[in-house]
Amino acid sequence: MKKNTQAILLALAAVLSWSTVATAFKVALTYLTHFEMLLIASLTSVLIFAMVLTFQKKWTLVKQLSGKQWKELAFQGFLNPAAYYLILFKAYDMLPAQVAQPVNYAWPIVLLILLAIFAKQPIPSKKYIGMVISMSGVVMISLGTGQLSGMSVPAQGVLLAALSAFFWAAYWMVNNKNKHSVDAIVSLFGSFVCGSLYLIASIPVFGLSLPSLNGLLAGMYVGGFEMAIPFICFSIAMRITSNPALINQLCYLSPFLSLFFIAMVLHEPIVITTYIGLVLIVAGIVFNEYFVKKK
Repeated sequence: MKKNTQAILLALAAVLSWSTVATAFKVALTYLTHFEMLLIASLTSVLIFAMVLTFQKKWTLVKQLSGKQWKELAFQGFLNPAAYYLILFKAYDMLPAQVAQPVNYAWPIVLLILLAIFAKQPIPSKKYIGMVISMSGVVMISLGTGQLSGMSVPAQGVLLAALSAFFWAAYWMVNNKNKHSVDAIVSLFGSFVCGSLYLIASIPVFGLSLPSLNGLLAGMYVGGFEMAIPFICFSIAMRITSNPALINQLCYLSPFLSLFFIAMVLHEPIVITTYIGLVLIVAGIVFNEYFVKKK
């Protein structure tokens, strides 16, 4: 099998995996608190990354990490999985899945703002067009979906979903800055080890009860198919392909496929404002990515 074909199959596997997790979050939250779900998922991810390190014989790279690199990984672990998923899962606990998922997906717009503030990268004037398009989609979903569907869409939940986008964008910035100094799988393993330690230390604050078998399996599914396996597949796909733009573009299928699983499994009535809002969010991101010339 040609490498490009392998890359596409791996990328599609990652996209399909990510498409199921909004539904998986809501299912898991019927058995677990948002904190319990994150703790189980994070520990599951650590185990999977450890297995990959063993298979790839990269434990020597872990041993070679310097104190400075561990500090960087500790900060990354605070951002993701600890802060990001703790906020995101709470947002899913409060919101319909069809609202939480698209609002969180607007993180590239937040990233533009953070890069302008902290990395001194000015936003090209044309990119404001894409930002306005995407934000109008967020507003439409936030205000219209609850009214048309009759489901509760509390403002606090929407703010948490937006805040999760901020933490993911911040994690992307830090991880991208350090990606050349630490192997990708080693970085994920180190970040999730540190994040899991933060979560374990937080048990007295959030509380922890013995999960049922269904809850344990649901949390493990989230860890495997949201946090670990798709990132491994996608990183391999990007490494072996000769057309990274195509692999990256496949990610835009994920939020739309996600609505299918939300409707079929959770039986949420997907309303027109969700479809229109999601199209606007993705359109704004695509406009900024492909239709604004980069310096």
